[in-house]
Amino acid sequence: MKLLLRWLINALALLLVTELLIGFSVDTFYHALIAALILGLINAIIRPLLLILTLPVNVLTLGLFTFVVNALMILLMGTIVKGVEIENFWTALAAAVVLWAVSVVTNYLLKTIKSK
Repeated sequence: MKLLLRWLINALALLLVTELLIGFSVDTFYHALIAALILGLINAIIRPLLLILTLPVNVLTLGLFTFVVNALMILLMGTIVKGVEIENFWTALAAAVVLWAVSVVTNYLLKTIKSK
C-alpha cells in the first residue's frame, strides 16, 4: 500500500514540477504515472552505480553532486517516456531539487502517520 502511495505522490510531484518550471512538461496524469514508475526503476537500478562511480566527487562537494546525478536520471527518464519533455540540464537540475523537497516532506509525513 505504501509503495502505491509513494508512486501516486511522485506522479503528482512531477505534475507540480510541470507547473513550477518552464521547460519541463508532462502531458497527462497517465504520463506522470508512467514517468514516476520509470524514474523509480532508473533510481533503483542505475543511480546506485552512478553514485558509487562518482563517490570521490560527491565527497568533495559534500553530497551536492548527488543533485547532478539525480538530474541525469531525470533526463534519462525524459528520453524514455514520450509524454515528458525536459528542455535542458538546468531544468532537470531544478526538477531534481523540487522532487527532493517533495520526497523529504513525504518521508516525514509517512513516518508521522506510521508512528501514530
